[in-house]
Amino acid sequence: MTTVVSEAVTLAPPEPLVAAPRRRLRPGKPIPFGRLVGVATVVGIWALASAVGLLDPRKLSAPWTVLQTGIDLARDGTLEANTAASLHRAVLGLVIGVAVGTLLAVLSGLTRLGEALIDGPIQVKRAIPALGLIPLMILWLGIGETFKVVLIAIVVALAIYVPTHNALTSIDSRYVELAEVVGLSRWGFLRKVVAPGALPGFFLGLRLAVTGSWLALIVVEEVNAVDGLGKMMYSAQDYGQSDVILVGLVLYGLFGYLSDSLVRLVERRVLSWRRTLAN
Repeated sequence: MTTVVSEAVTLAPPEPLVAAPRRRLRPGKPIPFGRLVGVATVVGIWALASAVGLLDPRKLSAPWTVLQTGIDLARDGTLEANTAASLHRAVLGLVIGVAVGTLLAVLSGLTRLGEALIDGPIQVKRAIPALGLIPLMILWLGIGETFKVVLIAIVVALAIYVPTHNALTSIDSRYVELAEVVGLSRWGFLRKVVAPGALPGFFLGLRLAVTGSWLALIVVEEVNAVDGLGKMMYSAQDYGQSDVILVGLVLYGLFGYLSDSLVRLVERRVLSWRRTLAN
């Protein structure tokens, strides 16, 4: 008995467990207006190169020249009229394209018949460049405003279809089984399972769509347009006015950036329940 007690007394206490140091793998806190840092850097390099004479002003005007040209065009009303015409085409094509693309994605993603009838033709169309459709669209619709809006809508519909369809078809089957076990109705299943699962893909498609509307706009305004930023730029090309061309490009970039930022803001509000690296 004495031997057992003495052995128990001489046993060393267990060493305390030391937790391994936690590695921080997150990218860090978001930088306020961080996305503008890169833009400001590019503009700064452009201004510096223009100031020291590295850039030929006949081919690439200086930033201050572009700014003054934009002010002059705004004063005589040219910029306002062309911007209004471009915005009308882009917004109308965007609204129609988003509605059509989302509807096709839902029908194709949630029904086998819809997938069989819709997804194949959509994938074939994705392989056909939008520019390749211009001769056929002109033959069908003429060279007026209808042709321009329809072509923008087609580009937008394809941009939003693919991410939305992928999000719908990638919903975890365990959630579907759980919905069946708890007896959710069809509407409840769509509202509580399908919609939350598909919204991230939809917003990604929406971001691609707003950018696609501007990319398609500059193409369609080359064809028999009487107004618009694209028409203004192509007319300036004939006279070698690089400053006017850059004014149009700056506005395209500004509208694209603002529309993308608006979609991102709405996405953060709607999907506030998600925790991501961007938060």
